[in-house]
Parts: sequence; C-alpha cells; structure tokens
Amino acid sequence: MSSLPLPSAEAQAHSDQLRDLIHHDIVRQGGWIPFSRFMELALYAPGMGYYSAGARKFGAAGDFVTAPEISSLFGRTLARQLIEIMAQSTPHILELGAGSGKLAVDILSELERQNSLPERYDILEVSADLRERQQALLQARLPHLIDRVHWLDAPPDSISGVLVANEVLDALPVHLVRWSDANIFERGVASEGKNFVWQERLPASSMLLEIAQQINVPDGTLSDMSLAVRGLVSSLSERLHQGVLLFIDYGFGAREYYHPQRTQGTLMCHYRHHAHDDPFFLPGLQDITAHVDFTAVAEAAIDAGLSLYGYTTQAYFLINGGITGLLEETDSENIRDYLPLSAQLQKLTSPAEMGELFKVIALGKGVNMPLCGFVSGDKSRLL
Repeated sequence: MSSLPLPSAEAQAHSDQLRDLIHHDIVRQGGWIPFSRFMELALYAPGMGYYSAGARKFGAAGDFVTAPEISSLFGRTLARQLIEIMAQSTPHILELGAGSGKLAVDILSELERQNSLPERYDILEVSADLRERQQALLQARLPHLIDRVHWLDAPPDSISGVLVANEVLDALPVHLVRWSDANIFERGVASEGKNFVWQERLPASSMLLEIAQQINVPDGTLSDMSLAVRGLVSSLSERLHQGVLLFIDYGFGAREYYHPQRTQGTLMCHYRHHAHDDPFFLPGLQDITAHVDFTAVAEAAIDAGLSLYGYTTQAYFLINGGITGLLEETDSENIRDYLPLSAQLQKLTSPAEMGELFKVIALGKGVNMPLCGFVSGDKSRLL
C-alpha cells in the first residue's frame, strides 16, 4: 500500500485508536470476529468509524464521487420519477443515507420547479457528522424549504410514498464465504500482534450457511454476501404501506454476482480516490464496500409482500426519465454551461463509466401505472 497517500499525524492517530478498539473487540469475542463485524466497526463505530467521524468523504476532496456530486442532472431526473410515484401514493419522500445532502437539494429544487413538492422530505442518517453537513447545505441552498425536511433516527413504523437509497446498500457489512472441497467456511479476522490477519472457521450463522449451500460456484471461490442488506430490505418492505422502494447502486443479479469467473468476490476499498482490496488499511480513514446482489434484494422484498416494478441500468433509467431533455434546456451554443453538463451526462450514462455497472430497482405495492424510468431496457431476466 506504499503507493497510497500518507495520512496526517492526526488522521493516523484516529485510525490507530479505531484499530485498538477492533483488537479489543476481537479479544472480547474469543480471538475471532466475522468480517461483517470488522466492517461494521470500521465504518460505523461511534465517533471513530469511517461514516461516524468527521473526515470528508464525498467529492474531489474526499475518497469517492457519487452521482449527485457529479451532476445535478441525476437528482433532477430522479425527481421526475418521484413525481409519478407520489401521485399514486402519498406526497412523501424518505431518503436513506443522504450523503452530503446534494441529492436532496437537487430533488427538492426540481420538484419545486415542477410544482410537485412533497409534504415531507425525511432523511434517515446514522452519521451525526453527515447529518450536520446535510442540514448546513439545505439551509444554505433551500432555506425556504427547510421546514419540509426532517431527520430521523430510525425508519418510521409505516412508509407511504417513495423511499430513495442511492449508494446505501453497498456500504452495509458483508460476510466473506469460501467454498472448498465440498465445505463452506467463513473468513473472519483475528489479531496477530498489532496486525489483523485472516482466519477461517465454519459459519456461525445458520442463515449464512443455508444461503451459501444454495450457491453453485467453483471450488476455492471466495465471495461476499450481506445478511444486513437482506435484513434492511425485508424490514423496509414490511413497513411499506403504499408506494415504492427505489434502490440505486452498483451490482449484479445473482448469476453474474457468483459467476464462475468472479472467484474473489467484489469487496473493495476507497481511499482518496484510490481503489484497492485491503480492508485492513487505515481503519476509519477508508471506505469499504461490496457490490449489491440485486437478486437477494428482490427476493427479500417479494418475500415481504412487495412486487417488482422495474430493474434496469442507471443509463436506461436516466434516459427513460428524460435526462437528455434536461440537458437540452441549456443552449448548446452556450459552451461554458453546455459542455460541462454534456460531460456529466456522459459520465452518468456511459457503459465505460457509471451507466452499466450501476442498477436501479423499484419494489412496491399499490402503484399501478408503469414507472417512467423503466419503460425500456428491462433487465429483470438477469435477477
């Protein structure tokens, strides 16, 4: 990892403190923790985890760039889909994990322009630091709408309207599983002095073992699977009274997720715009993610009584939603404004950028009309 930028002394001390906390947790758990627990602490340990502390995460100064940070065209196009859903359910939006708050700003701005503002825009945010940033951005950009925005500590008991989760599922903890000689092992984390080391045991979770036994992969395959994603989607689905759950993230259907050529899983780390595969590097200072198994998402929601309303690529979803029309509202002869927007659209929709890897899935109940974001490019057969 010598090629990665060095942290400041303060950041290094922060990471060392979190490293000590994880080592203590390993000792308390008998010398071994599942990787899902390591990932949970590295990302969400109160005051120290990556998403719980104050390091800048989004945009050019952070570790990665999300679609809302790339262009307001993303949120404005998404708003067109939300208008349709709210018209058939309730004028209410719930956003999970709102990042910097940029997506909420873009959605609300476009909804106001379309005279389709929701009665409430709720944000469920587990990070106190990010919540403060979201509040500051919304207060600065949309002060006249701030009374419509509410921050929640937990999901409401009943959800009506539309729930939006952009790049949320990929940040939920995953278990690491290896198939070897007709056996299934769970890869976890142990301590070796001041270092973390990999160590495998038989799966402690009967659910994890049951799911892994149903997956046919070549001998020696190592992959990741998220019980947390299944649990969250199931819980949200059970709470949905009427409306749509809309998840946007990078990932695949199960057949591609566990493809014979993908034998090392999808776990990846992001540190100052560098991608690598060492989750033990600087705990608390880097993001750790895994691609989303959208088949598991769909199954969890359908088992809870929802219907699949659409599954497609981000490119199709945005084009179906009218992103090119939004670009055309800017005069192409206005080079200063048009060229940056055109480049942003390209990044959001190009197969070589975010267009193909990122998917959009809609699951819901009580909404009858076809959703505009899924009128073409249906990929449901890949689930």
